[in-house]
Amino acid sequence: MPAPTLVAVAHGSRDPRSAATVAAIVDHVRAARPDVPVHLAFLDLNAPSVGQVLDAVAASGDTRAVVVPLLLGSAFHARIDLPGLLAAAAARNPRLQVTQADVFGADPRLISVLRNRVDAVRTAHGWNCPDDRVGIALAAVGSSSPAANRNTARLARRFAARTGYPTEVCFATAQPSLPQAVQRLRIRGAENLMVAPWFLAPGLLTDRLLEQERTLPHAAVLGADPAVAEIVWHRYDAETRRALPLSA
Repeated sequence: MPAPTLVAVAHGSRDPRSAATVAAIVDHVRAARPDVPVHLAFLDLNAPSVGQVLDAVAASGDTRAVVVPLLLGSAFHARIDLPGLLAAAAARNPRLQVTQADVFGADPRLISVLRNRVDAVRTAHGWNCPDDRVGIALAAVGSSSPAANRNTARLARRFAARTGYPTEVCFATAQPSLPQAVQRLRIRGAENLMVAPWFLAPGLLTDRLLEQERTLPHAAVLGADPAVAEIVWHRYDAETRRALPLSA
């Protein structure tokens, strides 16, 4: 049986840096398994849309597609928006079986990428102090879902436990804010502070964070790291196995 088509779905942004970054991520994904068809789609603001891509996949004669959300958290887009788009595409294309894989979440490989971004800033600034004097403001998008924000707070605790860096979570669109996280780190005695964006790609929200705190160094986003492509394929494989029909 041919392997299902992989459709990687990104959020979309008015900032061209965002689309360029997710396109680079998908280039890594394609290079890892050139025998599997891979397409990029966007939920909003960029083209092609999820519906357009799935319609094209169905028109090509493919009968199975696994949609992998390029999303860090399981909030509205992953739980409501994307499933609705997939259901609509399936209704238009009844011969196409479409399933949705899990979001990235706090995958240990992503935490390692984040640590690499943080360590690069520390090295560049020559911070030779003990780890517990390097404070990290882990900055995420934020969600209207309290559960999603609690998951990000747990991520910050996991990062702190793994690295030894005092870490406070903050959000670009929710509370606590970046200035609040910075204040908490200073109260905890951190001497050298930085902002670590928990974002796949740069965009308007990472710029907003930079405007809020220009006096501190900001680490690079997670970006088109090979580990991100590994996670995409891990989510694809897990969903492909789950969706396989049982043999008699």
